[in-house]
Amino acid sequence: MKAARAALQKGDVTYILPYVSEEGEQEVREAFGLADEARALGPTAGEVADRWFFETVVRVHRAGEGAPFTGLKPAGMDVGPVIPAVERALDAGSADELTELLCGIVREQVDARLVHAMALKEHAGEGVAAAREYIEASLGLQVWAHSLYKQAIADPHARAAHPRPRV
Repeated sequence: MKAARAALQKGDVTYILPYVSEEGEQEVREAFGLADEARALGPTAGEVADRWFFETVVRVHRAGEGAPFTGLKPAGMDVGPVIPAVERALDAGSADELTELLCGIVREQVDARLVHAMALKEHAGEGVAAAREYIEASLGLQVWAHSLYKQAIADPHARAAHPRPRV
């Protein structure tokens, strides 16, 4: 939203274009032109135009990610610890804090899920219901770990032109 605001305030659509796909660029340019014209009609029209432009930008951005548009979110929403850590990593040029954060979260989750499964395993021989609980927990750990692995190696935007670096 900062880039969309900057584009409107400075009268320059190029501030927001890097955030949308090439396929969505023309729509954003057109929306910018219309919003810019409407802003000249007064504060109320400008407020409506700004909101419409923001919604257009977010919708086009989300479409470029293959994700649905679910509306604008209020400013100041808690995004959790990861997004700010990524922003600090990008500012500092160091992955140390982000790596520690993510590894710590994964470690805590693995430990908790394993402890839970092992506690159920102790009683798995006490009947079908107990065995099912253990199997559900152990398969849950496997599915969760596999999903995490697949996400960790996935290209977040699946763009062939910019493949994810393999390490």
